[in-house]
Amino acid sequence: MPTVRRVPYRPLAIALLACCALAAASTVQARTIWRCVKDGTVSLSTAPEPGSKCEAREIPDDAVQTPNLWGAMGVFSGVLYEREQDGVLVYGTRRLPGAREYLRFTVQTPPGEPAHEGLGNVGTPQLAPHSVLFTANAKTYGLDEAWLRAIAHAESGFDADAVSSKGARGVMQLMPDVIADYGVKDADAPAESIRAGAQHLRGLLRRYKGDRTLALAAYNAGIGTVDRFDGVPPYAETRAYIAKVQALYVRYRAAMGNPVERPAL
Repeated sequence: MPTVRRVPYRPLAIALLACCALAAASTVQARTIWRCVKDGTVSLSTAPEPGSKCEAREIPDDAVQTPNLWGAMGVFSGVLYEREQDGVLVYGTRRLPGAREYLRFTVQTPPGEPAHEGLGNVGTPQLAPHSVLFTANAKTYGLDEAWLRAIAHAESGFDADAVSSKGARGVMQLMPDVIADYGVKDADAPAESIRAGAQHLRGLLRRYKGDRTLALAAYNAGIGTVDRFDGVPPYAETRAYIAKVQALYVRYRAAMGNPVERPAL
């Protein structure tokens, strides 16, 4: 019979689950939690789940606040399961074949109307502005169209003439360095702004191996800032921005006829 290696867990596991994350004990400075999506349902796991699309999220052991990995899902109760995978004991919140119940928990996720400093409440999806451009560029650059629209909504409210105090311009609020990198001749032109914004986001996703949270942090605060802090910087504005885009993304998915994510059972 093969040997199964147990991954030890801290007593803080339950408390961290209440904050929407799993806590694996180790002597390292960070732990990897996988956010897995399958058929519109979300689970958290200490290893990628077979059959799910999973994204790795790094959580520092000394994080002041454990990030919300679920999304805006209200209050729900779930089960943390233990299962054997590739000779290792893995823990996750989806009931997979051979999984055993480890503990039950209740999670309170953020409400659907987080505020973004200077931009107000989340608001309702707007599907009409620049619709053809968003569809075409999302397809060209391999992006989730709802995510691209959510970012534009948070950045400018789709206002092509928007200019920030830091010099960001247009629908996608492109900074001067991005304008230069992607050959933008008119940053106020929606076609150029959305094209360059989509290219930039594709580059950020590649840089951060598909981690949308880090990509959003870099889009807002800059690659250098994310690299300096080795993750999401401790800036209230950046964290509020990420929360807003994530909330908008859920709304745009629903408005565009995509399944709304819900916790896995």
